[in-house]
Amino acid sequence: MALSREERITLLKIARASIEAALNGKALELPSISSPALMEKRGAFVTLHEHGQLRGCIGNFVSQKPLYETVADMALAAAFNDPRFRPLEARELSEIDIEISALTPLEPISSVEEIEVGKHGIYIINGPYRGVLLPQVATEHGWDRYTFLDQTCLKAGMMPGCWKSPETQILVFSAEVFGEKSEGLL
Repeated sequence: MALSREERITLLKIARASIEAALNGKALELPSISSPALMEKRGAFVTLHEHGQLRGCIGNFVSQKPLYETVADMALAAAFNDPRFRPLEARELSEIDIEISALTPLEPISSVEEIEVGKHGIYIINGPYRGVLLPQVATEHGWDRYTFLDQTCLKAGMMPGCWKSPETQILVFSAEVFGEKSEGLL
C-alpha cells in the first residue's frame, strides 16, 4: 500500500522524535495512529545521513509491529546501534537527514534477470552469510544488475560472484523511499 505524503511526513516525524527522546533520556510518546497504511505490519529501514554521508542504517524485512512502531524502533537502532558508527550525539541531531525505506515482503527469484535496478533491493543468503542492499544503493552508485549482485555479495562477507553459486539464495524486495529532504522538512 503506497503511503500518502501525510503518512510519510508522520513517519519521518516519529523517527526524529524517537531519536530526540532517547538523546534527552525521555520515553517516546507515539501519536495516536488511525491510518491503515501505518498500521500495516511491514519491514522498514531507517537511514541517517550527516552532511550527505552515511551516519547509520538499520532495518528489518518483517515486523510483528505496525509500520509506525517499526520506524520508531529502527530510527533508534540506526542512531545508536549501527556497529559501523559511534552512537549519535545530541549535538549532531540538527545535522542529520532521515530517510525511510518502507518495504514490501521478500520474494525469491528464479533468475537474476528478474532483478530491476532502481526497483528491487537484494537480500543474499548463503549458509551463515547474509547481505542486503536497498534499491536506492544501486542507482546512487550507477551500478548495473551484476555489479549490484557482486556488491551485495561483498556486503554479506563473500566474494563477488557468490550469487552464481547454486547454494546462494537471492531474494528481492521493493521499497518506498522518502526522506526529510524529499518531503521538504529540511
